[in-house]
Amino acid sequence: MYPADTTFKYIKTSNFFLIAGPCIVESKEITFEIANKVLEITKHFEIPFIFKASYRKANRTRLDSFTGIGTEEALNIIKSVGDQLKIPVLTDVHSEAEAVFASSYVDILQIPAFLCRQTDLILAAADTKKIINIKKGQFASPITMKYAAEKVASRGNKHIMLTERGSMFGQQDLVVDFRNIPEMKAYGFPVILDITHSLQKPNQESGVAGGDPQLIETIAKAGIAVGVDGIFLETHPNPPESQSDAKNMLKLDTLKELLYKLITLRQAIVNI
Repeated sequence: MYPADTTFKYIKTSNFFLIAGPCIVESKEITFEIANKVLEITKHFEIPFIFKASYRKANRTRLDSFTGIGTEEALNIIKSVGDQLKIPVLTDVHSEAEAVFASSYVDILQIPAFLCRQTDLILAAADTKKIINIKKGQFASPITMKYAAEKVASRGNKHIMLTERGSMFGQQDLVVDFRNIPEMKAYGFPVILDITHSLQKPNQESGVAGGDPQLIETIAKAGIAVGVDGIFLETHPNPPESQSDAKNMLKLDTLKELLYKLITLRQAIVNI
């Protein structure tokens, strides 16, 4: 694992950095398949890469939805990705106890959007001295994230990232207000655009979230155009077979083409 300062230096670049991986750890084999492929592509483009995977899904709609292969088994797989591939790794946590436990396996703790106002959780995560990535709630304004970040900073932890992931638009859709990105960047922390979850269609009658994966490139390009520091996306070799977020994940073999387009766009914007 990496000290927070080291990881922050790693992601500071004239390019953008990428947080990517499967939605959830399904097996060691598929986790390493995804991590190795994304690392190969990001090395080619010289994009800093942070591997992301959930070890447990705590916010499923239906009781019978897949929630994980087991806490310690999944966390050990995530840690082994970081150790063997020598890259920072990230996972999300849902309680104070989870924050403390998971911190010994990962470099970055992520606060889910639904929990961005949970003060005790944020403070417990901050106390681990890990980098803390707080997702903006679907119900929250960008100013809310200033106060969420201040909770982390109050513990002497200045290693903070903020993530835009869309706002509720009715009961079954999300919309990205791209004004949120420069507004949150003004707080002085790296700002990330979560492409995958911005394209979710929650609260479907089936109890399984839908999505608009055909708009991944559109949302990603718009994020780059307004100056995001990082892109967050979930990817899988065969999204329909994924155990979570199957309807809005990027097919792994299309990642290289997407990143090429985003790098080209970023370079054009920088040179304007």
